Parts: sequence; C-alpha cells; structure tokens
Amino acid sequence: MEPRISFVTLGVRDFERARRFYRDGLGWPLSSGSNDEVAFFRTGGAILALWSRELLAADANVSSEGSGFPGFALAHNVPNKEDVDAVLARAAAAGATILKPGSDAVWGGYTGYFADPDGFPWEVAWNPHFPLGPDGAVQLPG
Repeated sequence: MEPRISFVTLGVRDFERARRFYRDGLGWPLSSGSNDEVAFFRTGGAILALWSRELLAADANVSSEGSGFPGFALAHNVPNKEDVDAVLARAAAAGATILKPGSDAVWGGYTGYFADPDGFPWEVAWNPHFPLGPDGAVQLPG
C-alpha cells in the first residue's frame, strides 16, 4: 500500500455551522464539488471533507454516539513562529475554542491548539526542523 492520506472526513453535528466555520471563518475555498450534504476543501495535499456525523458513522457501520477526545489531532503547520498566534486568533474569531495558546515546544518549535465548533482539535505549529516547501507541504528529513 502506498503511504498517502487522500481525505480526512470530519463527521459534524451541524453541517451548516461547520461549513461556515471553515469557509467564512477560516477563509478556506470551498470546492465546486461540494453540495448541500458534503463540503470539500483542498488543503495543500489531502482533502478536508465535512459530512453529517450520523451519515458518516452509518457509512462506516459504527455508532455515532460518543464524546470527548477523538484520539487524534489535525495539524496546520505555518512557515513562521508569529503565524501560530495569528492563525489561533483567526480561528477564535471564527468561533473556535482555544485549547492551548501558542507556546514554545520542548522539541524546539512553537505550537498551540484550537477546537473547531464540533470539538475536533487542531494543532497550529511552526517547526524549524520540518520547514514548509514552496508548495506548502511539510519537508520531512529523508
């Protein structure tokens, strides 16, 4: 199997609220492939999709019940340390909850976390060891 993540689909409780948060609040362009039930956002590689939590759970044949930490965090890396606080501020203005303000990380970078309106945690990180390439992709060492 080739190592690739093509889509990350978030099962959201309020589709319209989630679409507004990402499109209007964060300013992410909505794909014309979106419709009244699913939203697609290109993220410099993988696609972020928003879909009803109940429909996504039914599609995966699992229960839609549950709350708390989902066991993962999404990440948005930025090219400069100062950008972390700017992205956290924009997310908060759009309705996100700041989980952890920007702070120096033990591994030498700068990071903070916000939760989107459905509670999905997003890390915003500047990592001097893994810079962003010209296409915005994180450059991992070989």
